[in-house]
Amino acid sequence: MAAASNLLSEDQFLCSICLDVFTDPVTIPCGHNFCKSCINEHWNTSDRCQCPMCKEAFTTRPDLRVNTLFSEMVVQFRQSAQQKTNSSSSEQQVSKPGEVPCDFCTGTKLKALKSCLVCLASYCETHLEPHLTASRLKRHQLIDPVENLEDRMCTKHDKPLELFCKTDQTCVCMLCLVLDHKTHDVIPLKEEYEGKKAELGKTEAEIQQMIQKRQLKIQEIKHSVDLGEEDADREIAEGVQVFTALKESVERGQANLIDMIKEKQKTTEKQAEAFIKELEQEISELTKRRTEVEQLLRSEDQFHLLQSVQSLKAAPPTKDWTEVSVRPSYEGTVVKAVAQLEETLSKDMKKLIEDELKRVQQYAVDVTLDPDTAHPYLILSDDGKQVNHSDVRKNLPDNPERFSDCACVLGKQSFSLGRFYFEVQVKGKTKCYLGVARESINRKGVITRRPEDGYWTICLRNGNKYIALDVPPVSLSLKSRPQKVGMFVDYEEGLVSFYDVDAAALIYSFTGCCFTEKLFPYFCPCLNDGGKNSAPLIISPVNQAE
Repeated sequence: MAAASNLLSEDQFLCSICLDVFTDPVTIPCGHNFCKSCINEHWNTSDRCQCPMCKEAFTTRPDLRVNTLFSEMVVQFRQSAQQKTNSSSSEQQVSKPGEVPCDFCTGTKLKALKSCLVCLASYCETHLEPHLTASRLKRHQLIDPVENLEDRMCTKHDKPLELFCKTDQTCVCMLCLVLDHKTHDVIPLKEEYEGKKAELGKTEAEIQQMIQKRQLKIQEIKHSVDLGEEDADREIAEGVQVFTALKESVERGQANLIDMIKEKQKTTEKQAEAFIKELEQEISELTKRRTEVEQLLRSEDQFHLLQSVQSLKAAPPTKDWTEVSVRPSYEGTVVKAVAQLEETLSKDMKKLIEDELKRVQQYAVDVTLDPDTAHPYLILSDDGKQVNHSDVRKNLPDNPERFSDCACVLGKQSFSLGRFYFEVQVKGKTKCYLGVARESINRKGVITRRPEDGYWTICLRNGNKYIALDVPPVSLSLKSRPQKVGMFVDYEEGLVSFYDVDAAALIYSFTGCCFTEKLFPYFCPCLNDGGKNSAPLIISPVNQAE
């Protein structure tokens, strides 16, 4: 056993918690050893049950088991260390630079073993003997050797600084208490020491908890990065797949266009060949007739000429080629091909938006209206899901959260991280505003709904005119009039998107936003307009498609 202990260094017999030689060493499942009391106390004050060295976490607190072989080695080490201590104590050690020397040694200064706070002197083993044997000196307070003991004396009264003035937060002597601090709150130095030590213990525990929380946050951030990498890889794969399909569609459209043009050209060439053949045939016949005519012109036989002319008149007439053309027309060919490609791409885009809408609907949250923010002309349903404008102003307190001039209301729920999605029915509306707003928006007086003022909204005007209130405002051209609008926010990404839920179409996206405050859902049903705009805005449950 002694041989085994000699193979190990002293550090291997020290508990990593108390930094002292193991006492009742136990082993936890990861294989590390600790003092039984140290690991129990550590787990009692820690948020998580984990190994202090390798940080392996345990779902349940492990049973502590004694490592018999290691425990015996610790005992052997203690015995060996004690023998070394006993042998070294018999030999006086000369004071080295940085060590406290004995104040009473003459000649060679030996290393001090203790300092006396009463005598204000440090003693080696030989000169310390009286403090250990004399009854009067035994009452003196001995501490580990320290330098500059004169700093512990009152410079004014030349007395030991044995007290602590809590009023002035300074160490004082007995004469200071009587002369200068008699009305102050003065306690023994030891009492203040113990109090401060207890505070430091709490501070240490708090710091340890802060460290652990930050370590957990590091793990959380690393996990988020890993998830982000997975999301990025998935998006890249989907993007490559989509753009590959789009590229193939474009290439197919181009190939079809080229084939169609070439086919038309071939048809034209065949038609031209037929026309040329027919023309050549007619030229041959006409040449033959011309020869006959020339012969008749040279004839002086009157009878023969008259008889031959009659036979020429009986010949079939030639074809009229004036309007015949073989030039092919390609006008509209490219336009038609592009229109077909656009139709194909539109179908692909619709499928992409449908898939995107399904993804963002996974972040659906329950939103209700906040009556404390509602303008006095607004009527909210009991369940907080509907709002419309009334012609009667309610008598409500003008609290800071309430809109005073604009007929608006915010959602109760706020969001300051992550992603969220909700849907609002706008059926029957001729004018309204929807979106999100930051917490610090102006709620009194005239409101400007722009991103720099804390609003990310779209609006409906005149029943069919849609505008994104960006900078500058963007007029939106929609194929159909939305009956239900979905709103999606990615706080960290700085994204606010609006969807036509029924048509599965993207209406508009605010990108590159910088959010630093809480965001609230924002609703403005606008005025009734004589009943034309009396339909309410309704927060609808999200039906997530499979």
